[in-house]
Amino acid sequence: MKWYKFDMIDHDRLFKELLTTFFWEFIELFLPEITAYLERDTITFLDKEVFTDVTAGEKYETDIVVKAKFREQESFFLVHLEHQAYYQEAFDLRMYRYFARLYEKYGLPVYPIALFSYDRPKRAEPDFHQVAFPNKVVLQFNYDVIQLNRLNWREYLQQQNPVAGALMAKMNIVPQDCPRVKSECLRLLATLRLDPARTQLISGFIDSYLRLNAQENAIFQAEIAQFEPTQQKVVMQIVTSWMEEGIQQGLQQGELKIIQRLLTRRIGAITPELQEQLRGLSLTQLEDLAEALLDFTSEADLVVWLQQQQ
Repeated sequence: MKWYKFDMIDHDRLFKELLTTFFWEFIELFLPEITAYLERDTITFLDKEVFTDVTAGEKYETDIVVKAKFREQESFFLVHLEHQAYYQEAFDLRMYRYFARLYEKYGLPVYPIALFSYDRPKRAEPDFHQVAFPNKVVLQFNYDVIQLNRLNWREYLQQQNPVAGALMAKMNIVPQDCPRVKSECLRLLATLRLDPARTQLISGFIDSYLRLNAQENAIFQAEIAQFEPTQQKVVMQIVTSWMEEGIQQGLQQGELKIIQRLLTRRIGAITPELQEQLRGLSLTQLEDLAEALLDFTSEADLVVWLQQQQ
């Protein structure tokens, strides 16, 4: 089995936040026929299912499993939405195994969807798993595929849908179009008038996947300057928040490096587990730790202090 991973972006977290917050909008955008029979008010997210593949020595977790009621009926069904951020061979078999185990456990119809967000390869992913003999097809398992790197972002510009605003950032984009795509994603976001939390979720998603260099950023700023004034104001607020967040992260990382050096001199080498906890501290907590560590005499003092921050 081949795996292709190239970066440190937390794809699982970003996509899970987006897809659980805007699940209905995702279905509306890509699979509108389902909205004709899915009762929106009955959508419930189920706990992750953990499956062990003994033959491959791998453990898998389903991404998103939704239970919902058929409209104007008393019966339920499941929607299994699996996000894949990197290419994996035999993914069709994995989708079938998920389907079979969900169907066996819940005894409900399962609608399977695969969402591919990797950049390459761009060849079409299969949308079925088959077991066949020369004289007979024993199994034909079908699922829907949404492969972002094969979608044209321009076709989603007029969609008044927050998921379109986010996922355009992962569609088929030639490098020179990145500034335009980023500005158009934000223009769409500005027209949606979402609450601050949802706006931040979408804008953070866009910024994570469309990082621009200095030259591209100049083009991006020029694009924004042409926006209608109301849209321009909203977009500039988002861009300003990105800048402030970047400054805050820079300060936090600088403070963390200083404190790690001071702790090492004070109590010796810090274990990887404690380093991970330190990275999770806010800037204010790091400033408090800078004062507290002057009284530390051993690693136990650091452990106690960290426990008090929880």
